Amino acid sequence: MALYEHIFIARQDVSQQQVEQMLEQYTNVIKENGGSVGKTEYWGLRNLAYKVKKNRKGHYTLMNIDAPHDAVAEMERQMGLSDDVIRFMTIRVEEHETEPSAVMQNRGGRDRDNRRGDRGPRRDDRGPRRDDGPRRDDGPRREERNANSEGGNA
Repeated sequence: MALYEHIFIARQDVSQQQVEQMLEQYTNVIKENGGSVGKTEYWGLRNLAYKVKKNRKGHYTLMNIDAPHDAVAEMERQMGLSDDVIRFMTIRVEEHETEPSAVMQNRGGRDRDNRRGDRGPRRDDRGPRRDDGPRRDDGPRREERNANSEGGNA
């Protein structure tokens, strides 16, 4: 049997419990067709790079699958018919990774309280701006120009 990594994105307005039910449903499809599902990871509700079917966010889920091609094709067919799945992708791999995926590793190290990360403080947090010296003189001010033009006509 072949090894696959499969990721699907569910609509933003379905609940996490519904995503878990969908995961169970697709796992059963794989098992019924002679395959098995190893590691599964729920990556959470994440922003999409662009709108997909009027959704700005989606529930991401990863599945490591060991199954024949027909089982994966049947699961993809059912996902294509589902209104709750907005995108999916299956990639054949040589071996499955046993460690948590890069997404889960990054998520564990993130400090929830410091969402700005290493970018530093916001500009308005730095205090008042310095005056770097005199400004370039572009000539007389508007009021002075108007006064000079009125006085020149008399």
